[in-house]
Amino acid sequence: MHPMLDDLELPQVQEITTYDRRMLAEHKPPGMAGSLLQNLGRRPGSLVLWGVKTGPDALAFIEDLNGKFRTGDPLPFVADIIADAAIAQMIIDDLQWQELAGKPDRYAYVLTLREYIEPVEPEDTSFLESDILDDAQGLIDDLLDGLDIGLDFATGLERFVGPLTELLGRVQNANR
Repeated sequence: MHPMLDDLELPQVQEITTYDRRMLAEHKPPGMAGSLLQNLGRRPGSLVLWGVKTGPDALAFIEDLNGKFRTGDPLPFVADIIADAAIAQMIIDDLQWQELAGKPDRYAYVLTLREYIEPVEPEDTSFLESDILDDAQGLIDDLLDGLDIGLDFATGLERFVGPLTELLGRVQNANR
């Protein structure tokens, strides 16, 4: 069976390489000689595959593949090599293709696919107090009023620049 990406059969696939990475956090407790590892799960799986498409419909195949890449939507992907990985949908991270010399209508393609994981829906926040937003808005308004006063303070110091510069010059001359 050929690998399938959405409704496209990926012909003459020469190589498929899968990448799976686990996320581990190392903690070094104070006063202990060793460290502890915390398993944070795994990153989305990814795979790279390359193949060749030959024939009069080769350019149309590349254009379809490029269209799927440009939309950026998650696509169903089926291949024997990842059947046990329980990956349902993939996103095309990268697509490279080139016309091969020597035979007409012959294109090589390289696909980098990343597992699509459905984002988690936000939790229900209706139980939170609505007054919190009003309090936060009031604090921001007070902060902005304070910043306006700070601008007046900074411009009010300009009249002291001349006398302080003269005083600094006299102190430096006295130390020589």
